Amino acid sequence: MQAHTDKAGTVQATPATGAPAQEPGGTAAPTVSVATPTRSRRDHRIDALRGAALLMMFIDHIPQNLLNRFTMRNVGFADAAEVFVLLAGYASWLAYGRGFTKYGVLPTLQRLFKRCVQLYIGQTIMVMAYVFTVRGWRHFTPVSVDYLEPELAHGLGWVWRVMMFDALPSNLNIMPLYLVLLGGFPIFYLLMRIHRSLALLLSGALWMLVNMDPGLNFPNWLDPDGWYFNPLAWQFLFALGLTASAQTQQRGRDFKRVPALVALCWVYLLFSAIQAFPWALWGLPDLRPFGDTLAPAKSWLSPLRLLDVMAIFYLVQSSEPARRWAAESWVGQELARVGRSSLEVFVVGTILDLYARLIFSTFGEGWALQVAVNVVGLAILISLASWLDRRRTRARAGRPVAPAAPVAAPGATQG
Repeated sequence: MQAHTDKAGTVQATPATGAPAQEPGGTAAPTVSVATPTRSRRDHRIDALRGAALLMMFIDHIPQNLLNRFTMRNVGFADAAEVFVLLAGYASWLAYGRGFTKYGVLPTLQRLFKRCVQLYIGQTIMVMAYVFTVRGWRHFTPVSVDYLEPELAHGLGWVWRVMMFDALPSNLNIMPLYLVLLGGFPIFYLLMRIHRSLALLLSGALWMLVNMDPGLNFPNWLDPDGWYFNPLAWQFLFALGLTASAQTQQRGRDFKRVPALVALCWVYLLFSAIQAFPWALWGLPDLRPFGDTLAPAKSWLSPLRLLDVMAIFYLVQSSEPARRWAAESWVGQELARVGRSSLEVFVVGTILDLYARLIFSTFGEGWALQVAVNVVGLAILISLASWLDRRRTRARAGRPVAPAAPVAAPGATQG
C-alpha cells in the first residue's frame, strides 16, 4: 500500500497503482484509480486531529466566548496552534515528500507553489475582510482598538506592507507562518537527502538559539517584537512533523507503543494540565505547583509547550483505538472532514471570529448570544467541510478507472 495526501493535509492510502490523491480545487495528482474496490487503509487520525484544532481555534479566537474555557489551552501548555503546525508538517511530507522521486522535481515544485498561492490568497481575503469590516462597523458603533491596529484604520498606505508580510495584524498571523514553513519545505527535503538527521539537527539548533535570544525574529511593522509566531522557532515543530511522517512511511507502521513512554507522556500532560488550568477563573483554589513563575512563551515556542504537543501527538499516533475512533465514529468522521478542508475552514472560521467578536462587543455577551454564536459558527464550518468533502467525492467518482493491480500484503500499512 502507498499513502497519498492532498495539499490540505489529507492522508489517503491506496493500492500501489493508487487512487488519485485529491488536491484543493478538485484537481488530482497524476495517479489513477483501481477498478476493484478494496478495504480502505486510510488513517483518519491526522485529519481528525487537524479538524479538532481548527474548531478550537475558531472558539479560542473569540475572547468573549465562554466555550473557550473548555478547549485544550485550559488543560495544558500547548493549544490548537501547536497541533495545527505539527500536523501541517506531518501532512506536508505525505503530500510532497515522495513527490520529488515519484512525479519529478518540477511537478512537485509546481504543486508546492500552487498551494502557497492558495495560502496567500486566503491570507489576503482574511486581511481585507478584517480591515474593511471593522472600518465599516465603527461608523455605527464604537470599536475597540484591539480589533484593528491604528496603522490599518485609515488610508491604504499599509496595503503593500501587508501584502509583503512586512505587517502582520495581530489576529491574522498564523497563515503567514504556515506559508513560510511550506515554502521552506524543499530546503528541508534537500537536507534530509544528505542525511535524515541533518535537517532535524539544524532545525533544532535554530530553535534553541531563538529560545536563548527571542529577539531573533522576522520584522513586523505593526509590532516592534516582530512576528508573534516566530518562524525561526516554530519551524522546528514543523520539522518534527515532517520527520515523524517520513519515519512512519519508512517503517510502514505506526509509532511503537512503549508502555514506559506512554506513562511518561501521561505524567507530563497531568503536570501540564494542573499548571495551566485557570483555577481562579473557575473560583477554585490555585493548585499550580509553580504559580505564576512558570509561563511558557508561545511566540518562540518554549520547550514546555513543545513537549506538551509532542506528548499528545505520540499518544494519539501510537494508539490503535484512536485510529478506529477516527475511522468509525460519527464524531471522528466529522472532524476528519473538517481537517480535509483545512484552508477553507480556517479562512471562513477566522472571518466568523471577527463578526462574533463584534456582535458580542455591540450587543453584549448574554447566554442567548453565546449559544447562537457557537451553534451557528460551528454549524457553518462543519457544513462547509461536509459540502467540500462531497464535492471532492463526486469529482473522484467522475474520473476514468485504470486496470486493477495486485493489492499489497495486509501487513503493509499507511503512516
